[in-house]
Amino acid sequence: MRGRGTASIVASPVLVGAVTVLIVIVGVFLAYNANNGLPFVPTRELKVDIANGAAMVPGNDVDEGAFRVGLVSDMRPIVLANGHIGAQLTLKLSKSSGGVPADSTVTILPRSVLGTKYLEVNRGRSTRLLPDGGTVPVSQSSVPVQFDDINTMFDSRTRPAVKADLAGFGDVFAARGSSLNDTIASLPALFLHLRPVAAYLSDPRTELTRFFGALNGFMGTVSPVAQTNVRLFADQASTFAAIDREPAKLEATIRQSPPTLDVSTASLRVQQPFLVDLTTFADYMKPATAALRAALPQINPALVAGVRVLPRTPRMNQKLDGVLRQLKSTAQDPGTQVALNALTATVGTLNPMLRYLGPYVTVCNGWNYFWSELQDLVSEQTQFGMAQRALANSANHQTNNVNQQGATAPANGYQPGDLPDQSLGADAEFAHGPTYAAAVDSQGNADCEVGQRGYQLRQNSLDPQHRNFVTDAHTPGDQGTVWNGLAHVPTGETFSRTPSFGPQLPVIPGNQ
Repeated sequence: MRGRGTASIVASPVLVGAVTVLIVIVGVFLAYNANNGLPFVPTRELKVDIANGAAMVPGNDVDEGAFRVGLVSDMRPIVLANGHIGAQLTLKLSKSSGGVPADSTVTILPRSVLGTKYLEVNRGRSTRLLPDGGTVPVSQSSVPVQFDDINTMFDSRTRPAVKADLAGFGDVFAARGSSLNDTIASLPALFLHLRPVAAYLSDPRTELTRFFGALNGFMGTVSPVAQTNVRLFADQASTFAAIDREPAKLEATIRQSPPTLDVSTASLRVQQPFLVDLTTFADYMKPATAALRAALPQINPALVAGVRVLPRTPRMNQKLDGVLRQLKSTAQDPGTQVALNALTATVGTLNPMLRYLGPYVTVCNGWNYFWSELQDLVSEQTQFGMAQRALANSANHQTNNVNQQGATAPANGYQPGDLPDQSLGADAEFAHGPTYAAAVDSQGNADCEVGQRGYQLRQNSLDPQHRNFVTDAHTPGDQGTVWNGLAHVPTGETFSRTPSFGPQLPVIPGNQ
């Protein structure tokens, strides 16, 4: 018997069609799931907050080091911490690529010039890994300038302007091939000198960032005067028109520019130590600059007043020149040195005198009292004019009275045996001869003794017999000031209770 032949799968058209349809369905299913995840691949989910979605769409690839490790499965808008609207991407990452460190960063990059994007994961070094479903904060995501952003610059107004620029640039470079060749040939030497300049500017000690900060402040200051700047540019247009009328002079200026720049380069090399010292000086000036802001309210009115005064300064300077010439002549005169020495000696004599006499005027008002009393003293009318008022007094009959030519001791009242009738002792005389009546005490408080201490019975500390006359220079305690004087020496005035030169008073403890 001949055996039955083996049936072939291609022999049945129905079976071939069914297998083909099944393969197509499986392919479509895999393609659909490939746009929404990684089919048959274990994945983990990661969210990324980003300031700008930058035309990302679900299905875009997620790469790490040029290898596809996942895709973007979803994107939705969110409100960021600063109040702006951003985007949150949901990523499906293959578990086989490993965990994502917490300090990793992500960047949206273009896949092609047609606008396709992908998300680049830059793996960090942290030992802490983001959990499944964790979020990369917006501070660790970035969106550089995209190709489509660049293309949007060329709008309907920009394109004609670019066309006109290209035509102008073409006219500029036309017939200047040799000049371009010379320029390109000199560029290596330029870059050779440019390298140390760039290294100097990149040095943190140069503080180039502070310069740009100051430049920003300058621009903020200039912006209110924008209209004035507009007029400035209009005037500059007139200047450039004048230059255009004399191109030969401009060419001559340009020819002189290279040697001028060479001199400037050499000068800057010499100036570098000065600039270093200037930087140090600027550091020292920082506190003064900070204090200047608080002082400006006082300085500004002074400057305003100075602007009004400046027009008069040339005339004053002319007169000042004559004064200075005379002063120079005086200073060179041989007698000037002698006069200055004599003036110095005079001041040296007057200073201690004024220290002692000053309080009599400022505290006790003695100068005014002297002239007030003098006009009353010299007020007796005579046939020749005015005379001094005087009253003749007679002395009593005690021993050593003020009228006695043979007095051997100070007057000390009636002594036993002077008169038989002691009732006449009511006119007894006692010597009152204190010297240097004080104006202030040692602390500058008023002690105006003249005319205020009355007639004491006894103030004779150095008399061994303790007689009833007064010879001590000062009365104990402060007598105070006169009725319209001062209670203390004025602020800033130096003073002395006792004379600084000449005969000195004996020391009396407790009464200095």
